[in-house]
Amino acid sequence: MKKSNLKLLGTGIALSLVTSTLLHATNGDHLISVGAKARGMGGVGIALSHGSESTLNNPALITKVQSTEISFGGTVFMPDIKTQLNVNPNVPPSMLPPQNKLTSDADMNMIPEVSLAMKINDSFYVGIGMWGTAGMGVDYSQDADIRNTMFTTGQLNNFNMVTNLQLMQFAVPLAYKMEGLSIAVAPILQYGNLDINYVMPDRNMPPNLNSVGAGLSQDFGFGYSIGATYDFSNGLVIGAVYKSKIDMEYKNQLSTATRPFGIVLPDGDHLEQPAEAGVGIAYTMGQHTFAFDYKQIQWSSAKGYQDFGWEDQNVYAFGYEFTQDNWALRLGYNYATTPVTETLNPSINMFNLLGFPATEEQHYTIGGTYAFNDQISLDAAYVYAPVSTKTFDVSALQMGLDSVTTDHSENSLSFQLTYKF
Repeated sequence: MKKSNLKLLGTGIALSLVTSTLLHATNGDHLISVGAKARGMGGVGIALSHGSESTLNNPALITKVQSTEISFGGTVFMPDIKTQLNVNPNVPPSMLPPQNKLTSDADMNMIPEVSLAMKINDSFYVGIGMWGTAGMGVDYSQDADIRNTMFTTGQLNNFNMVTNLQLMQFAVPLAYKMEGLSIAVAPILQYGNLDINYVMPDRNMPPNLNSVGAGLSQDFGFGYSIGATYDFSNGLVIGAVYKSKIDMEYKNQLSTATRPFGIVLPDGDHLEQPAEAGVGIAYTMGQHTFAFDYKQIQWSSAKGYQDFGWEDQNVYAFGYEFTQDNWALRLGYNYATTPVTETLNPSINMFNLLGFPATEEQHYTIGGTYAFNDQISLDAAYVYAPVSTKTFDVSALQMGLDSVTTDHSENSLSFQLTYKF
């Protein structure tokens, strides 16, 4: 199939699965997990099976499916991102903006998810899944006061910045089970799009504004995940998973956006989704299940992210589940230090905090399941991420600002309907 046809196909898939224009995720630009069951337990899913939902978390866990299972649902994602522009104390009062604390209008999004897993025989299992898995974005375009200040004073402030990164994955896991051991591989097709645009005053012809941006760019990438679990048949399960890098090239996006600041990116317009490696353990004792996952997301060696100084991220997820008759209650906690750190380059600091503030670190979760009968059940989860505050120095840009501070918090609701047959 020609690449142009692939792009048209990807656009159609994205429109059907990604219903909003802006998304901001949590472990870097990744969701803490996909699926309502995993999200209700802090994102755990490497050693604990969540049925067909496990097709992306650890494909080896689809061997826990008894026959055929399909689930579909989504997450209502509500980030709250505020940026404080800390003005240099030497700037004359007449040059100060009318306000310096800005709120992003990208504050509600819908992230869909569909998955299926099927038992072929006692040894072989197959699945299929499509998910919105990652992304980030802000929208400061409606801030008229700041725009007017840029016209009248030439002061650079929030640039009326709009950023939008969306990622969707499609995978077909193939799993094999032999007694307590399960292994699987899942080829992954990833569709992504990226758009960055902002405005800058023309210092030579005030009060003109120059629009910077190259329009929406999209691409496909291919990768894979491999997973394994071992069930000791006494309630204890251990698991491991590896997800490969997926290279994406968003033509003219990063290079166009960074050129006015004199930034030269070694990787050009490549933005590579990083490799991940993780292990997990789960233990079930009667009605109680306890689970723990650890994974490392390797941002520092991923094209594009390494150019912006992102660091590797260690993610720790803890989950608890209580089951009773036809219902279940879940609790969880997810912690990971932000990969976005202050650099020696003030332009990079500005782009990271203003355009891509992936600074959230802690998540508290609660969820549950209600089974209407043996075939149909409904899952729900709520995730709360308290405010994470980061301040980076941008004084060397000589645009009247001393530093930029970003406050980032999140709420999300996930719902999922599962049918077994």
